[in-house]
Amino acid sequence: MILSGLTIKKYIGREIIIDPFDESRLNPNSYNLSLHNELLIYTHDSLDMKQDNPTQKILIPPEGFILQPGKLYLGRTHEYTRTKNFIPMLEGRSSIGRLGICIHVTAGFGDVGFAGYWTLELFCVQPVRIYAGVQIAQIYYHTISEPYELYTNGKYQNNQDIQASMLYKEF
Repeated sequence: MILSGLTIKKYIGREIIIDPFDESRLNPNSYNLSLHNELLIYTHDSLDMKQDNPTQKILIPPEGFILQPGKLYLGRTHEYTRTKNFIPMLEGRSSIGRLGICIHVTAGFGDVGFAGYWTLELFCVQPVRIYAGVQIAQIYYHTISEPYELYTNGKYQNNQDIQASMLYKEF
């Protein structure tokens, strides 16, 4: 079952942490998260799953930054989130999708117990200017049946910044 906005609000500060939290961003069954002011891009055209692929950091200036089609940009949410007892899920906002921006390739699913910033896998279908601070994604929460184990450690747990793929650690 998906939590309602009122239920999300009820659990804020306890089983659901969103920091900073702004009640005006609460929706009927989700909460809007915003884009941080940094992006990462891979510096090689060809990526290797077995390698730690090099990246370059880009700051989004006040006048915005134009995303280009055919390029993957890694961003992150401005908000830190943590959950206990719920599964966090992330999707793009419909207004963002209607501009042809996708906020994740496949990684919209979080584990129960996830703590950190959400890395966004941004790509677009045509050039589009983005801005830091824009409400770009919505987080929503599913209940989980018991028993379960909390996600407490992993490659992306307790992150503090944008994270490029760490798949190479599995080889």
